[in-house]
Amino acid sequence: MSIRPLYDRVVVKRLAAETTTKGGIVIPDKAAEKPTQGEVIATGSGAQLDNGELRPLAVKVGDRVLFGQYAGTELKHDGETYLIVKESDILAVLEEVTESEQEKAA
Repeated sequence: MSIRPLYDRVVVKRLAAETTTKGGIVIPDKAAEKPTQGEVIATGSGAQLDNGELRPLAVKVGDRVLFGQYAGTELKHDGETYLIVKESDILAVLEEVTESEQEKAA
């Protein structure tokens, strides 16, 4: 069985939480904050506009996204924990920057 979100909803799998600080201190699981980054696993068909048409989503499967700490609804499926969020709850898409792009920006 797979999850197919409806309309403008997105299924996200949270990325692993950091377990150590930059200084090397180990953070226990209970004290660690929930990660606010994840990978898009599935998307709905799009946001429904007032005229009934569907607007395609700005994110796609495989995108790495940033979302609010308390956004969405958690769900456990096949032993994995997923988060279902509306597209509007996604704050940004994280993209890898290549060395040539960094040089152009400098």
